[in-house]
Amino acid sequence: MASLSAAISRSSSSPCFPPPNPNTASLSHHRNIFHSQCRAFPLSRPSLFLRKGLTLPPGRESQSTRICASVADVSLNLSVEEKQLPKGDTWSVHKFGGTCVGTSQRIKNVADIIIKDDSERKLVVVSAMSKVTDMMYDLINKAQSRDENYVAALDVVLEKHSQTAHDLLDGDHLASFLSQLHQDINNLKAMLRAIYIAGHATESFTDFVVGHGELWSAQMLSLVIRKNGVDCKWMDTREVLIVNPTSSNQVDPDYSLSQQGLEKWYSLNPAKVIIATGFIASTPQNIPTTLKRDGSDFSAAIMGALFRARQVTIWTDVDGVFSADPRKVSEAVILKTLSYQEAWEMSYFGANVLHPRTIIPVMRYGIPIIIRNIFNLSAPGTKICHPSVIEDEDKQDLQNFVKGFATIDNLALVNVEGTGMAGVPGTASAIFGAVKDVGANVIMISQASSEHSVCFAVPEKEVKAVAEALQSRFRQALDAGRLSQVAVVPNCSILAAVGQKMASTPGVSATLFNALAKASINVRAIAQGCSEYNITVVIKREDCIKALRAVHSRFYLSRTTIAMGIIGPGLIGSTLLDQLRDQASVLKEEFNIDLRVMGIISSKSMLLSESGIDLARWRELRDEKGEVANLDKFVHHVHGNHFIPNTAIVDCTSDSIIAGHYNDWLRKGIHVVTPNKKANSGPLDQYLSLRALQRQSYTHYFYEATVGAGLPIISTLRGLLETGDRILQIEGIFSGTLSYIFNNFKDGRAFSEVVAEAKEAGYTEPDPRDDLSGTDVARKVIILARESGLKLELSDIPVESLVPEPLRDCASAQEFMQQLPKFDQLLSKKQEEAENAGEVLRYVGVVDVTNKKGTVELRRYKKDHPFAHLSGSDNIIAFTTRRYQNQPLIVRGPGAGAQVTAGGIFSDILRLASYLGAPS
Repeated sequence: MASLSAAISRSSSSPCFPPPNPNTASLSHHRNIFHSQCRAFPLSRPSLFLRKGLTLPPGRESQSTRICASVADVSLNLSVEEKQLPKGDTWSVHKFGGTCVGTSQRIKNVADIIIKDDSERKLVVVSAMSKVTDMMYDLINKAQSRDENYVAALDVVLEKHSQTAHDLLDGDHLASFLSQLHQDINNLKAMLRAIYIAGHATESFTDFVVGHGELWSAQMLSLVIRKNGVDCKWMDTREVLIVNPTSSNQVDPDYSLSQQGLEKWYSLNPAKVIIATGFIASTPQNIPTTLKRDGSDFSAAIMGALFRARQVTIWTDVDGVFSADPRKVSEAVILKTLSYQEAWEMSYFGANVLHPRTIIPVMRYGIPIIIRNIFNLSAPGTKICHPSVIEDEDKQDLQNFVKGFATIDNLALVNVEGTGMAGVPGTASAIFGAVKDVGANVIMISQASSEHSVCFAVPEKEVKAVAEALQSRFRQALDAGRLSQVAVVPNCSILAAVGQKMASTPGVSATLFNALAKASINVRAIAQGCSEYNITVVIKREDCIKALRAVHSRFYLSRTTIAMGIIGPGLIGSTLLDQLRDQASVLKEEFNIDLRVMGIISSKSMLLSESGIDLARWRELRDEKGEVANLDKFVHHVHGNHFIPNTAIVDCTSDSIIAGHYNDWLRKGIHVVTPNKKANSGPLDQYLSLRALQRQSYTHYFYEATVGAGLPIISTLRGLLETGDRILQIEGIFSGTLSYIFNNFKDGRAFSEVVAEAKEAGYTEPDPRDDLSGTDVARKVIILARESGLKLELSDIPVESLVPEPLRDCASAQEFMQQLPKFDQLLSKKQEEAENAGEVLRYVGVVDVTNKKGTVELRRYKKDHPFAHLSGSDNIIAFTTRRYQNQPLIVRGPGAGAQVTAGGIFSDILRLASYLGAPS
């Protein structure tokens, strides 16, 4: 002991224990620490020095004696008036981590927060400045490695705190702190020199050294607050917090002794603002120690319990607790409230919330913990408290059965199985006894009710030792065949869903596993405790992020969040995009329908987004970020966003090749919405296959806009059939273009003149022959015929073309329009004959369900017939059914134009949302 004391004395003449706390009248605590440190250092070390040939200077024992005696001789002034510690709601506790006090400016910000807090009394727990604790541990490592650079490293620590003090303080406050700082640094040099000589540092020596960072930050902060005219004291919590070390590298607070220490401290240092050191404490033997991992949070929670504080606020650099890791899930949200149990579960499973032990002290007294962001004071943060408080404060959260999701990576699954395990007492004990012997940590356990297998997850770095221990422990059973295998499944991750309201709520597990299934995630193992606060699954490590996004979206996004891909941003497609832009916010806010366009593709280029395209700028973005069109990549991108529950492709083209993909998309679970008539009017077997897929799966196919644009033609037909009516005939004017032409083909006007007028007004296709041929009307007729139950091909429909035979092969639309006046006489004659008979000409399509046929032709109607009173480009459809036999059911309205067609598509998208769960 004399040799050790001499070694310390040679490095510095200053004492090797911290100088007296200016707020306390007692030095016995520090004197005991010094003697404890001497006792804690191995007595064999001085003899080790001698065996290695180290020369010890003479007079060590007398110097050591003088140091200790100097402590004993100090006289103390105890004339401080003692005051009783007030407890209860008048106290609020704040904890600021190293990032919060990492610079002089941030320390000023902390001081401002404390001063502005309107609580009657405040206790503030602070960590060391950012990186300082690591720097202190580095000092220990260098010293015990006999690296003389520890001296220079200590000078860096001194400079960091000296510079910060100069930025913050002046006058007596600065002089007082710098004097204390230099004294502490000299003490540390002495201790580090002793460690350097010994080549070893005990745990108590290490804890004593590293705790200085908290001492300095607490002193500086208290002086800054005093500088602002606030009565403030700083507390060295080693004088108050008493803890008992455990075998698991943790400590258990001794609340009784700590309460006594606090009351004694406060009686000598009464103040309404107390700045306390986090992380550090003492053992019952007055040996300095630390609270280990997340020690400052733990300090704040313990202090909150000792003071019976109103609340404990943990200040950090995030806005609160997220529903999932925001680095993995961009849709993660800040949770307004969490119960103690929910926070506990999420912490255990790796979420960056609080260490579980931090919750225990405050939970006992129902003291809420608030997680807040010091860099965003406007954010309210997350409150952790009793469930009853949550329900009173946030009625809306009652529907959030799952509060959050957490993951643990780098795990392996160990599976022990065999028929010999069933009914054999002690098997599980033997398995986990072997695991305990190798010191492995079991994260999760799952056992089949048949008792034939037990599987559990352990950290991957420990699985080899676990497997070897189990192979050795059960060698005889394995050889005899009572156990079939000890198998290891590497590269695993755990996904945990946490929520107190999951308990006794039917369907939560089903929803979770449905979301995983939709994302094609295979579950390796499952565990759920009887408390039902969490459901834990083991999955492949490479599937972890995808699984996390999938389940988070299922519980946190609207059930009617739909990822959409728009094919064909032409006239109709661009109009639809503009309508979506104008209505999206209303749908989300009022109807909980979240429509996100993830991709837009044309024949040449495409624009993709991970979270949704800004529809106010989609044209500009396409020019800036567009890439070469690739339909397979486009569909994979839109459907591959597993954080969105539903996917829909909206085909705004008239392309038969695109329509040929519908079957494949529906099989993949992609909903299809389209005005494209090519799929339903193409080969009959293709149509029947699409309808069969519709009936057999939960994937939807909507095509209302294929007939009548925005008019409810197909939905009306289905409504009649589904309610048991029988369709006799469907007759109508299905072409807005031809409706316009024949509504204006009167009063002696030439047919070519009216066609030219329609083309100029934009009612016709670029080539009017596409309209006049009647093919488009025939496609609508065949669609309605098939919807009525007729199995007809397009070729079965006779079509009267209005394109004169000689003009059908014209090289261009321009040539066609030039030649058309030569054939006006034929149609003019028909129009004149109809007029003379008191009738009008109308180009109609007819589905004759009774005779199982369809036709497209030019017909004459009396002037009192509903078809004779159309205007503009209106469509009109008459349903003659068993119920509506004497007076057909009429549907009439605009049947052409980008706005109404896009509106029909939009209506189908909203119908899809209602099928998926949106309010109707």
